[in-house]
Amino acid sequence: MPFLLLKDLPRYECLLEAANDFPELDPSAAEAYLHLLHTGDEVFGVSDRSLAGHNISHGRFGVLMLLWRGVQPRAAKLLGADACTPGPRTPAELADACKVTRATMTGLIDTLERDGYVKREPDPVDRRMMSVLLTPKGVEFLTEFLPGHFKVISALMSPLSEAERKTLVHLLGKIQQQASRLHPKHEAVPAATV
Repeated sequence: MPFLLLKDLPRYECLLEAANDFPELDPSAAEAYLHLLHTGDEVFGVSDRSLAGHNISHGRFGVLMLLWRGVQPRAAKLLGADACTPGPRTPAELADACKVTRATMTGLIDTLERDGYVKREPDPVDRRMMSVLLTPKGVEFLTEFLPGHFKVISALMSPLSEAERKTLVHLLGKIQQQASRLHPKHEAVPAATV
């Protein structure tokens, strides 16, 4: 479901007019914000169609990528990970990394396990804990899916030069920092799709 429920974005002139009634409205800030949300929806839609074509949700894909990153040092480097957590991950660690509740993570792991992509095993260090591991089927899925997925990402970003992409990342980082300042508590939220 899109975050921005507008088919067409308001023109800048309309935002200027609305600012007469709402002096707190900064037309250029509102325009940038609406375009950011609209672009996010469009990008999410592209990714969603790619994943749906392989019968997998964003939530399940995120878990697979975290597990892949944890066991594939080379993949972690390609994904821009600062540090690679070796070996299996616990459901609690996965929930924290995905910013979802533990109950939501249990549901994600259940469906991935049902489809044969992951398995749960007692933790090798603490037998009271469970670890989640990729199965050979999970590794095979990612190995086959990721090249096409990365092509979609490259095609999506192809209108931007390398310098423009770096600028975009920098600008988005500034917005992310401000969002964190405005709402510092990042509590776990339920995933939209399991």
